[in-house]
Amino acid sequence: MKVLTVFLACFFAAFDLSAQEAVKLPAPVVTGGMPLMQAMKERKTERAFSSEALDAQTLSDILWSAWGYNRPDKRTIPTAKNRQNMEVYVLKADGAWRYDARGNALIPVTSQDLRPLAARQDFVMSAPVTLLFVADDDDDYAGMHAGSAYQNVGLYCASKGLHNVVRGMIDRKALAAALGIHDDDDIIISQTIGKPVK
Repeated sequence: MKVLTVFLACFFAAFDLSAQEAVKLPAPVVTGGMPLMQAMKERKTERAFSSEALDAQTLSDILWSAWGYNRPDKRTIPTAKNRQNMEVYVLKADGAWRYDARGNALIPVTSQDLRPLAARQDFVMSAPVTLLFVADDDDDYAGMHAGSAYQNVGLYCASKGLHNVVRGMIDRKALAAALGIHDDDDIIISQTIGKPVK
């Protein structure tokens, strides 16, 4: 049954891409915000999320914080040996997307809502966004790069009053199949983000 589920996810992912186009994000806002020391003081894990969608500006700022360019060829996070070989995927209600940092855009992967595959814990079922950090499984530094990215996102969330939680309890195999992630790559970790419950 599980094999059939993975097969169908792959089939529909390939089938429905024709209905989607790349989504250009607004330029990230790279000024202002909470002072760094205060953001570090406020940074915490929260496990309750509103189902309210995040606006395009907030999503752009989050993704730039995680894996954007802050100089012509350098990222917002350090990468060992300048290995810029990580990918960030965005799971939302309207589908799954790969972040194109150079174009500041979301590249469609599937219009299916794959968030349930990243929701082995009930408290994330209502969250509007889950990020997946994906890297070469032979890269000794992949965990460090993912950790730097999710720490940046966590600090951004603290600055903006958003909730976030970093999680390993996801269905990596089914997600990799549904997203068409190459066999040589691994989903390192996920990070779920949303507004506080009102």
